[in-house]
Amino acid sequence: MATNPQTTPQGDAYVFPSHRITRKMRDESRTPVVLVACGSFSPVTYLHLRMFEMARDYIKQQSQFEVVGGYLSPVNDEYKKPGLLSAAHRVNMCTLATELTSNWLMVDPWEGLQAKYQPTAVVLDHFDKQVNEVLGGIELTNGDHKRVRVMLLAGSDLINTMSEPGVWSPSDLDRILGRYGTFIIERAGSDVDQAMEALTPWRDNIYLVRQTIQNDVSSTKVRLFLKRGMSVRYLIPNPVVDYIEENGLYLDDGPNASASGPT
Repeated sequence: MATNPQTTPQGDAYVFPSHRITRKMRDESRTPVVLVACGSFSPVTYLHLRMFEMARDYIKQQSQFEVVGGYLSPVNDEYKKPGLLSAAHRVNMCTLATELTSNWLMVDPWEGLQAKYQPTAVVLDHFDKQVNEVLGGIELTNGDHKRVRVMLLAGSDLINTMSEPGVWSPSDLDRILGRYGTFIIERAGSDVDQAMEALTPWRDNIYLVRQTIQNDVSSTKVRLFLKRGMSVRYLIPNPVVDYIEENGLYLDDGPNASASGPT
């Protein structure tokens, strides 16, 4: 069944989730930031959630920013990546993970609800509009409002693709890295320093967050475990494990990999 772009998987009218955005800053001299992670999240793992925590720790200790919100934005079905479940399932799993294991992360279903694939730059534009124009940014103690900076949160594999000629359009790179900026979480095996050399024009807007405890859990590995009938508990949140088992997901590479979603 086709999904109306303005309707959530549950059939409700789309409303931008803002229930966990911090309305007032602890330190008004800092720049408020909303972190946005775009990805497949098929399924969401503890590493996806840890990325937000690592970025927030880095921001507290080594920047003049203050995090006021964090979002997972599951990619549109038209991305057509192998192992990609329907956006409905992926939004549901991300929502279970954030609502039941975090006190500040949220899931925005907007990207998955659109009729076609949305480039990352367009997704960040959407968040910028919702947070700053619709919500009005962050209110200061004197009654004024401060604009929130929307920033992309991603793994170091993303920076590697951005440094490859022809993979990203120059205009999209300039919007993502120039207008918004990004926090990059180091991943084992990624040569970030070499990739950064190709992105010199935006170096000041790229913040590299080193992993002090290495974690190489990936959705690909989780799907492989599930296909083989192996346990994935403690690799992904328990509510997500329960959801996968209840819906019979990721059992093979066939129908489950492109399921239309819960009915």
